[in-house]
Amino acid sequence: RTKHGEAAFSFYAPQIWNKIPENCKTEWLSDSAVNVSPGCSHRDRCRNEPCQNGGRCENLWQSYQCQCTRPYEGHDCEEEHVTARFGNEDSHSFAAFAIHDDLGQNLSVSLFLRTRRRNGLLLVLSNSSSSPYLHMWLEGGRVKVRLRNSESVRAQRAIHDGEVHFVTVEVLDGRMSLYVAGQKQGDVEGRTVDVNAGDVVFVGGLPEKSSTSEFGGFFKGCIQDLRIGDTRLQFFGLDTSLTSYPLEQIENVIQGCPGDNACSRNPCLNGGICFSGWDDFTCTCPSSTAGRRCDEVKWCELSPCPTPAECKMVQQQQGYECYSNATFLNDSTVMTYRGNGHIFQNITSLSLNLRSRKRNAAILHAEKGSSFITVSVQDGLLFMELQSSSGEERVSTVSLSSRRSITDGEWHAVHLFMTAPWAPSSRWTLVLDDEIEEASLSKSQGSNLNFLREGVDIYLGGLAPFTGWSLAGCLGTVELGGIALPYFSSSEVNLPRLQIEQFIQKSPNSALPGCRGASVCEPSPCVNGGQCQDLFNTYNCTCAEGWAGRRCDVLIDTCASNPCLHGNCSINGLSYECTCEVGYTGVDCEEQVDVCKNHLCANGATCLHGPDKYACLCAENYTGPLCSIPKLPVSVCGDEVRNYTCFNGGNCTDRELSCDCPAGFIGHR
Repeated sequence: RTKHGEAAFSFYAPQIWNKIPENCKTEWLSDSAVNVSPGCSHRDRCRNEPCQNGGRCENLWQSYQCQCTRPYEGHDCEEEHVTARFGNEDSHSFAAFAIHDDLGQNLSVSLFLRTRRRNGLLLVLSNSSSSPYLHMWLEGGRVKVRLRNSESVRAQRAIHDGEVHFVTVEVLDGRMSLYVAGQKQGDVEGRTVDVNAGDVVFVGGLPEKSSTSEFGGFFKGCIQDLRIGDTRLQFFGLDTSLTSYPLEQIENVIQGCPGDNACSRNPCLNGGICFSGWDDFTCTCPSSTAGRRCDEVKWCELSPCPTPAECKMVQQQQGYECYSNATFLNDSTVMTYRGNGHIFQNITSLSLNLRSRKRNAAILHAEKGSSFITVSVQDGLLFMELQSSSGEERVSTVSLSSRRSITDGEWHAVHLFMTAPWAPSSRWTLVLDDEIEEASLSKSQGSNLNFLREGVDIYLGGLAPFTGWSLAGCLGTVELGGIALPYFSSSEVNLPRLQIEQFIQKSPNSALPGCRGASVCEPSPCVNGGQCQDLFNTYNCTCAEGWAGRRCDVLIDTCASNPCLHGNCSINGLSYECTCEVGYTGVDCEEQVDVCKNHLCANGATCLHGPDKYACLCAENYTGPLCSIPKLPVSVCGDEVRNYTCFNGGNCTDRELSCDCPAGFIGHR
């Protein structure tokens, strides 16, 4: 057959050709042969890959044939089955086809579908008495099929991703199987099915809205190449050359597979830019927002809190809160709060950070009827007293205290919470500085703090304003059930707080931000060279050597400062005494002794300083320790070979070369 299917004939006859004389072959070929050539040539008709859209080419010698994949057809698989769009712009749409022949007890339903909806009715087979016996629908994005009242089969994965998926349902000998993209999802043994002429196929929904709602409502998406067995169900452009069940009814089903313009409803919030996709949209969000619809505002990137507060996102990113420390000085700094009337969660915990040196003070107090809570410091220990009721049960009282003091001027983290927060009442736990091993557990059970949610004043920093027993110290932001008691009012922050559950500040005065103690080192209380160290509402003096006491006013070692500069120190009662080194004097051996002062060197002699005494350098005519003895004449006798010198007035004789000493002197010379 030719390319287009018409009949053709080709043959090769070598015996006849060989008997023709050579001089006649050329003339015969040119004059007598039409479309005949010597030899037996052949060309692969599939070499140029004529089949489109994944079709498989089959070579037929002088032509080819394409085996098309669904949903394509045509000689070269160039034609695609028309797609039907259901639920365009959220309309209710469906179609109905009548089966005009008996199909027996075995059934196959196959189709391509595309959707982004999680739920919706896909197909219903009903008999002539309007009794449905097969349902196919989407549930949670997964295809689900049920035959009569038997057990249903559900696909293993969701297909509501906007992509095209091929779904097949087969009923064979009473067993129903479900396939998605050729992969078996499951099967179930059920009753046999009997498809007869006159039965109806509903696609996308049912005429009765209530019946459709039982299976997730009307389908929204696209269906293509729907077949019952090998018979197509054509929605548009009925081709008489194809076998199709007749279309009985169609409502709001359009040709093609356009998507809704999802951006027409402006789904992107807070300045986000919308980009429409098929039945979907994406939002390009400003840097300060996030989420699919830019509905998650990154509040803290907008700097809503005053300095030095720290911004924190709260309540599933719905809003923000400004966390900071605050200073409490006296009755006038007690803060008041109330719930905003929209707190619905159970309040089962209380958290705070405390820094104080006051051994007795109220930290938080609230009461309503017979219920109250007081968190305080008593003799340096943290106490919680709670009296509450749960429903019609009797009033319960809980008392808890810390195991160690918290009034050391350091920061301490306090966590109070119900051990079983889901229960109407339970024991309460106190954890100090996150040391779980040293946690305190109440002996009795108490209920939650829900009486604080609305209509009750909550006092922070005292029992109430101007009632005494107030706190002197600092508190971090206190949380009740994770909801902050803010130190900044709505007029002190830069953006509105949009979280639903809030405690509102009702105090006439603003909190004192930061943590500041008294100026205990100005002026310095430390004396005698001591250095003052501020330890938050108290001080410590670092004393110079030899001094002690809170203010360095107690002398403990008079020699500790090494007062003797050139000598040895010894304690002498409340004072000291220096034994000076040779050549030094003074109370602290600070003066060098002048040994030549008042010296006795005579006759113009020079006084020479020694370490502990002096010596005299005599003039030329004097001698002696003090240069007080005059020098006598010297005589010399002899010649150039022999000479002799006599000192101190001695007379020298040449003859004997000897000295005659005057009175008072002896010796050879």
